[in-house]
Amino acid sequence: MRLCRYGEAGQERPGLIDAEGRIRALSDHLTDIDADAIGPDGLAKLAAIDPETLPLVEEPVRYGPPVTGTRQFVAVGLNYADHAAESNLPIPEEPVVFNKWVSCIQGPNDDVVVPTGSRKTDWEVELGVIIGTRAWRVSQENALSHVAGFCVVNDVSEREWQAERGATWDKGKGFPTFGPVGPWLVTTDEVGDPQALSMWLDVNGRRVQDGSTATMIFPVAELVAYISNFMTLLPGDIITTGTPPGVGLGQRPEPWYLKAGDEVVLGIAGLGEQRQTFVAETAA
Repeated sequence: MRLCRYGEAGQERPGLIDAEGRIRALSDHLTDIDADAIGPDGLAKLAAIDPETLPLVEEPVRYGPPVTGTRQFVAVGLNYADHAAESNLPIPEEPVVFNKWVSCIQGPNDDVVVPTGSRKTDWEVELGVIIGTRAWRVSQENALSHVAGFCVVNDVSEREWQAERGATWDKGKGFPTFGPVGPWLVTTDEVGDPQALSMWLDVNGRRVQDGSTATMIFPVAELVAYISNFMTLLPGDIITTGTPPGVGLGQRPEPWYLKAGDEVVLGIAGLGEQRQTFVAETAA
């Protein structure tokens, strides 16, 4: 299944994407795509619904984040060897884990705000993992049973604040609007092998990232198991799993970064596409 949330920010309603790519309203069956809806029982109930019986939603319509109530937005860095190389950093022996603040989560096509004074706002297409059931110290063999589905994430990053303003990456990762998620939550049964998904990103029509989850250093199952050793993963939590090469930091002969007016389009096979316009921060 492909699940979504649509409508104005803060007023999103639950939906299902049918075989023709149209949004079908789920409001008669549940109030939102939340922790209950993406648990095993909730997904089973939704899977039993014939999409043809659901009302069609008039489009175009705004997509919101595909799940609500996310309490933890966990990120993994340097999870592609060639991205580590372009960042002039060694291949990690264990996953590099940091946080994106949940306050940065937004819809996949909402504008992204370049922070005042930013000199190094960057892009990163990533595979997002949406947790469906509580996971604490789970095995790698059972890790994927705790996953409800997958989504597209743009791990927008301010590199100066990430790498040059102290020891923690988190400061450059969670500015408001730096977490576009969606458009859909695609359930694990429809995705199949999460390590066989092509992914790409364009800036102003120029293809800058063109990779595959097949080249991850630490695959999804290992990441879920590893992270669950340090924190309890909760239904609705999102893990974003790293990016292939081609970020602004790695451009040659010189790095280049995003500015107001730039447009970024990105996608992952089977998980949909995002499109963001980057805009200047306005005075509060």
